[in-house]
Amino acid sequence: MSNASQLRDSTQIVLPSEALEGLEAQLDDVCTVSVFTEGDDQCRIVGSPVEIKRASEFLARHGVNVR
Repeated sequence: MSNASQLRDSTQIVLPSEALEGLEAQLDDVCTVSVFTEGDDQCRIVGSPVEIKRASEFLARHGVNVR
């Protein structure tokens, strides 16, 4: 049985806002996700587990460490 943290990890990515600078429009073209700004220094990418995996792969190809 899944627990809440496993489900949350498979449906969101939390990053420093600066890590996503210049990539948000491209990410939006590649994946169906929502990006929320949290304060001045963090952003949250939310989507289905499949889309989060795709977003994670996209970000990794662009040098963003998501782990």
